Amino acid sequence: MSLPPLVEPAAELTVDEVRRYSRHLIIPDVGMAGQKRLKNAKVLCVGAGGLGSPALLYLAAAGVGTLGIIDFDVVDESNLQRQVIHGQSDVGKPKAESAAASVREINPLIDVVIHNTVLSTENVMEVFSGYDLILDGTDNFATRYMVNDAAVLLGKPYVWGSIYRFDGQASVFWAEHGPCYRCLYPEPPPPGMVPSCAEGGVLGVLCASVGSIQVNEAIKLLTGIGDPLVGRLMIYDALEMKYRDVKVRKDPECVLCGKNPTQTRLLDDYEAFCGAISDEAAEAASGSTITARELKGMMDRDENIFVVDVREPNEYEIVSIPGAKLIPKGEFLNGSALEKLPQDKKIVLHCKSGARSAEALAVVKDAGFSDAVHVGGGVLSWIKTVDPSLPEY
Repeated sequence: MSLPPLVEPAAELTVDEVRRYSRHLIIPDVGMAGQKRLKNAKVLCVGAGGLGSPALLYLAAAGVGTLGIIDFDVVDESNLQRQVIHGQSDVGKPKAESAAASVREINPLIDVVIHNTVLSTENVMEVFSGYDLILDGTDNFATRYMVNDAAVLLGKPYVWGSIYRFDGQASVFWAEHGPCYRCLYPEPPPPGMVPSCAEGGVLGVLCASVGSIQVNEAIKLLTGIGDPLVGRLMIYDALEMKYRDVKVRKDPECVLCGKNPTQTRLLDDYEAFCGAISDEAAEAASGSTITARELKGMMDRDENIFVVDVREPNEYEIVSIPGAKLIPKGEFLNGSALEKLPQDKKIVLHCKSGARSAEALAVVKDAGFSDAVHVGGGVLSWIKTVDPSLPEY
């Protein structure tokens, strides 16, 4: 369905702007009026990572007058495979500042607003209120639900995207004209069910494919052209090179945007709502978590331990803790791993950061290995505190 333009046009374009945006101006659907609307628009990009990188570059190139960037992280070398807005010289710099420098190089005629901070329940409403449209480039469920809830409560549209390995999704959520994110996903998935990109990986170029679709939708909303992805979920399979869309209907019983909403404000704790780990894992890890340094001490003392890496084989190939045996988490969940565990040794589990090993620990303890433990912080903690020469990923 076509929608009215989201913003009014600016008063005029300068000679430099006419020259820069000439290829837009000669498109009848965009024209002078559409480009003036882009100039007058204020768009916030949540995240300057995989999706935020292409989105910010093309929003800037398109002439969006005010472009906000919110990100609290710093550029890491592992980001450069997909986060093309950053370069080698940016490693260690705040992502928001690095991205802003690239945006200004692309288009010095626009205003860039840097929010070098964590987006939280304390600031999200204030930050969002200064923009016409939100582009969501986040990679975790807690932030996605918070972005959705704030956008609905403020009556603002937002363009959503998601990527994982070779698969991408995109949609436009605008409660005034269609469904919100909660209509599509009323509840977050069970903890540990959906791996993050850090755990499962992502094809770098997939970010460009989905990020550019997000910008395309943003331009359509701002200028009032075309048929935006309101009420539709676009699904992209990069391996098969197939696009398809699925209708998403507004849920009349949605707790946030339904006929009788029961949620009328932000949740107090989105991390708790989404659950970093299951209750069983949290209970198992309580009192049974050791540090990487403690594991190193156990190894140095030649204690009777059996160290298990519950990550995936490709992760194990990149970096591993010496002496650890690879048994992926999935084998614990289906029970096949238990027969591989010795009865006469203390079981020590670890993963990349500690979440997956906590889930596996719950299974192991339930099977009778009462003295089993896991390493808080996983391989990342081992690298930082025991052996910095190993590569992070």
